[in-house]
Amino acid sequence: MTDRWGITVPFEGIPLADQRPLFEALPDLGYTDAWSAEANGTDAFTPLALASVWAPRLRLGTAIVPAYTRGPATLAMSAATLAAAAPGRFALGVGTSSNVIVERWNSIPFTEPYKKVRDTVRFLREALTGQKVKADYDTFSVKGFTLGAVPQQQPPILVAALRQGMLRLAGREADGAIVNWLSSEDVRTVAPVVREFGADKEVVARIFAIPDTDAATAREIGRWAISAYLNVPVYRAFHEWLGREELGPMWKAWEDGDRKGALAAIPDSVIDELIVHGPAEYCRERIEAYVEAGVSTPVIAPIAPPSLDPADVIRALAPRR
Repeated sequence: MTDRWGITVPFEGIPLADQRPLFEALPDLGYTDAWSAEANGTDAFTPLALASVWAPRLRLGTAIVPAYTRGPATLAMSAATLAAAAPGRFALGVGTSSNVIVERWNSIPFTEPYKKVRDTVRFLREALTGQKVKADYDTFSVKGFTLGAVPQQQPPILVAALRQGMLRLAGREADGAIVNWLSSEDVRTVAPVVREFGADKEVVARIFAIPDTDAATAREIGRWAISAYLNVPVYRAFHEWLGREELGPMWKAWEDGDRKGALAAIPDSVIDELIVHGPAEYCRERIEAYVEAGVSTPVIAPIAPPSLDPADVIRALAPRR
């Protein structure tokens, strides 16, 4: 069993400035980690900067920062600043993100994603030590950058990975992988690829959870979440690789422009595999199953209905004591 138990921050439905009591309560509830995300809400670093002060016992991580949306030097400075604010307690997760976030929302070409992440990891490995970086990578060049505020402890670097190529990159050149949108059984396929390069490689899994909610409501929330994510090309390819043929009708309807049909085509069984829901005790058992399958750090991502108080959700999903 892991000694880590994480949660995604910040919390939905509460202004960020009002979340301090929730952050402060996490360690006493048994949470060890707080991991941020970055899509169209808060950025990845600001909530963790607040957490470094509000909850100084937590380990902090980004899951993930897109490799495309910050220049290499800016990304290195952001990571170094947070590593200095939380010495020994920060892990930097980077990844491709998706064509939607990179191209449609940020107007940046989503080209050569594997090479972009690989080059970013290689640059960060060197830059975060304070060495002067002058290098031509395949996807960008850096001409004489030296980090001016070098952290005392180098943060581990983790790579968001889905299929084999990126999973191997995470194991070979980074300190581990961040995985997403998979069942506990899928972990048995994914984790060994990362650990081909060392049994100590960390596997962080973001696990979507809806506690203490009736099955019909939870599945409706899950159905919308699955349709929003798993029709994105990178996630579709991931689930095709995993062999999740049950999603074929959803993909077909989506391609045909039939959004309602795509929603209706998602089987309940797939929702139940990919999203933890039910009574709190059952949810905890489901999260522990990810650990038993090979996850080092489970990071819960609550997607509960607005009727549930975020504080109640946090308490419900806290580890057994």
